[in-house]
Amino acid sequence: MTRPTRRRFLRDATLGGGALALPWLPAWAQPVSVGLAVPLPTVSGTDIALTVGHRMMTIDGRQQHAIGINGTVPGPLIRLKQGQNVRLAVTNTLDEETSIHWHGLLVPFQMDGVPGISFPGIPARTTFTYEFPVIQAGTYWYHSHSGLQEQMGHYGPIVIDPAGPDPVESDREHVIVLSDHSPLHPHAIFRKLKLQGGYFNYQKQTLGGLLAGRGQSAGERRMWGGMRMDPTDVSDVTGATYTYLVNGHGPTDNWTALFTPGERVRLRIVNASAMTIFNVRIPGLKLTIVQADGQNVRPVAVDEFQIAVAETYDVLVEPTGPDAYTLVAEAWDRSGLTRATLAPRIGMVASVPALRRRPLATMKDMGMGGMVGMDHGTAAATDCPPEHAAMGHCTPGGPPMAAGMNHSMRDFANAPGLPRTPTVQTVAPMPVDRTGEAPQGLADAGHRVLVYRDLVALDRNPDLRAPYRQLRIHLTGNMERYMWAFDGVKLNEVTAPIPFRQGERVRVTLVNDTMMAHPIHLHGHFFELVTGHGDHSPRKHTINVAPGGTATFDLTADAVGDWAFHCHLLYHMHAGMMQVVTVRPDSEEGAEA
Repeated sequence: MTRPTRRRFLRDATLGGGALALPWLPAWAQPVSVGLAVPLPTVSGTDIALTVGHRMMTIDGRQQHAIGINGTVPGPLIRLKQGQNVRLAVTNTLDEETSIHWHGLLVPFQMDGVPGISFPGIPARTTFTYEFPVIQAGTYWYHSHSGLQEQMGHYGPIVIDPAGPDPVESDREHVIVLSDHSPLHPHAIFRKLKLQGGYFNYQKQTLGGLLAGRGQSAGERRMWGGMRMDPTDVSDVTGATYTYLVNGHGPTDNWTALFTPGERVRLRIVNASAMTIFNVRIPGLKLTIVQADGQNVRPVAVDEFQIAVAETYDVLVEPTGPDAYTLVAEAWDRSGLTRATLAPRIGMVASVPALRRRPLATMKDMGMGGMVGMDHGTAAATDCPPEHAAMGHCTPGGPPMAAGMNHSMRDFANAPGLPRTPTVQTVAPMPVDRTGEAPQGLADAGHRVLVYRDLVALDRNPDLRAPYRQLRIHLTGNMERYMWAFDGVKLNEVTAPIPFRQGERVRVTLVNDTMMAHPIHLHGHFFELVTGHGDHSPRKHTINVAPGGTATFDLTADAVGDWAFHCHLLYHMHAGMMQVVTVRPDSEEGAEA
């Protein structure tokens, strides 16, 4: 008998459906997945009490330690009404400081909930009351901004109903909170990453894979090895330690959302994970995206979409028959998945698709997107245009992208303002805007996948002024030493915040000099993605910047105060990929134009 392992258990749990077959267990011990149609607990009103504390949670039948809110993970759904005022009294029963950040909500900066930036935090055994007007509608979430508590379960969803008619019509709705959980303490995870950046990557290329014709060719592997880069390094923390959750339940728990055939069902999907970007699909159903980051968009029908950490998407589905459907949330590196079931009645199940082949990074992910014919690292040996040879990116008649590669991957001529420090391991030679491309690993999905350029705001943008200042920010890192930063400067090295004047309009371009996607979040503001939609540009609070790519947005700095600006991959932020944005009143001396 094959020795059971947790990794094998997770694999078999995700590949089965309903009563999941675990071959090393006798028949009498096989798990029976009957489904849990348990809605999230809900709190609402003008005065809300929340208590943060330690608890145990059961995931796929196993007890694990967590930090919960009002005794649950996720915390309760906070349901508010646009136009109301709300007071949220947060009591901390932990032996350490805590906090709550209202992700995506436009609140006074003193209520934003980031210790050391906007307020002092909530000390142990004390209560802090947040109070603010609710000026928007949509799907949002909340989480700790203290230490690594978010990884331990300190998060929950927010739904704000509009003051007037909702342009999204539905017969029923369900809130779906996706997350990741590990039995390891988050500080232990971070320590392992600092010691070895690829510690949790169990999907590296092997000799057996090469002999079987899987993955890269021998020449490509030699080239990548010479650069000391790993094309399988897609995700830092993987299914090797994570169990992926829907509303706090693992894949074998079979959390179930009920519907009546013929209903129009709205799914409010929140990615509250610490480190996992999910690819979401429901085999057999079209997904109509109607909202992104709480902002209404023109409906767009897709078969699959990627939801980065901290993003939210509202989706309409219309199951017409009596069948069950599986909502699949597959980790972006394909190291695991979680699932929920949509069904007319409890106990029904649908098949769960097998994990797809894990993606490999390409030359475009290394910032070579501007090099025609070089994508996917499969260019012919003679494909070396003179202009690329002159830059040292290839040798005529030789292997593409070989000669001079190490030099070109840290050529500061491409970004002369970056510091020459270990925090800048690579500088993308020719990054391009990738917001019109399918996300990493989904280009060959075989069906329609949402891209950022599909998103068009339902309503006209509130500020149509052209930006009169431009700002370019590099996302930098060192994967081997697990160092992450903006412009090569970690948070603890920053000497001054990024300054803005109240009301100014600025175009910001993010340049990803690393081989990993980064979901970048700006507190206190929405921004308009520059994706060709003019006065109906999609408005977001978080943008996932593709590896080796760029993303541009226009920002109206309309919220005075100090605001956090960071990568929402928790351990990247913890390692230094965070800065402070200061918006000064227009009457004060502001940023240089």
